[in-house]
Amino acid sequence: MMVSSISLSKRDRLASAVLIAAVVLFSCVMAYATDLPALTGRVVDNAGIIDAATKTALTRKLADFETKGSDQIVVATIPSLDGEEIEPYANRLFRFWKLGQAKENNGVLLLVAPNDRKMRIEVGYGLEGTLTDLHTKLIIENDMVPAFRAGDFSGGISKAVDDMVMVLEGNPEELEARGKRNPADDGTSIDPIFAVFLMLWATMFFGGMAMAFLPPMFGTKLSPGVYKWLGMTFRYGRGPSGYSGTGWTTGSSSGGGWSSGSGSGWSSGSSGGGGFSGGGGSSGGGGSSGSW
Repeated sequence: MMVSSISLSKRDRLASAVLIAAVVLFSCVMAYATDLPALTGRVVDNAGIIDAATKTALTRKLADFETKGSDQIVVATIPSLDGEEIEPYANRLFRFWKLGQAKENNGVLLLVAPNDRKMRIEVGYGLEGTLTDLHTKLIIENDMVPAFRAGDFSGGISKAVDDMVMVLEGNPEELEARGKRNPADDGTSIDPIFAVFLMLWATMFFGGMAMAFLPPMFGTKLSPGVYKWLGMTFRYGRGPSGYSGTGWTTGSSSGGGWSSGSGSGWSSGSSGGGGFSGGGGSSGGGGSSGSW
């Protein structure tokens, strides 16, 4: 009888442990998902960067597109990624919203985080062969980046949606031809400001080196440590303050300076809606990311 009581007690403890573990796991999953916005419509503009008219037009366009072929495109904006990379965030959001049909995995998520200046097009498994990484890269670099840099978020997002629809409807040739006509910056070009800075630094560095060695070699010696070369007088040695170095007199002086800066801001807001949900689809990380 005592053995039976002990066994029952062990079973009770095991059941309690399993229940506690299940509650903890459920709490972790819920906490993991609470940082993701709710799917309130085909356009979830939580960053407030899309004007009302564009949002209405996009919602209607995406609804008509989904009705024609069942592919599901959702546009989402969030103020910030809070330090997370956009690729895993977009994949988490796509899976949380379950975009596209479960058997087809034919969803697409266009995500923009304006405070981080980042965007991504996340493509479901079933559309990776149609809306390829090349296509999403071209859309980001040729449609979204130029418009975003000009402050036209609504126009850039609308154009990106138009090109995604065009590709998914079986007409990628125009997008690909446009990409060939306007090749994206591959990162090998040098920024003009950096190039000017580099030239100034090289001039000062190598010029200083030349002034230290060339006058004694090719100039006329006027006195110990004093040489005249190219119309300038160079003095070498220790000055009255104990500083050892080189100096020269030209009769003129020049100076310059430059500054650069940029500023931008976004207002945040929220949008709501209802009666819309994903169809159970998933994504494996296909698509492209960009920044501006």
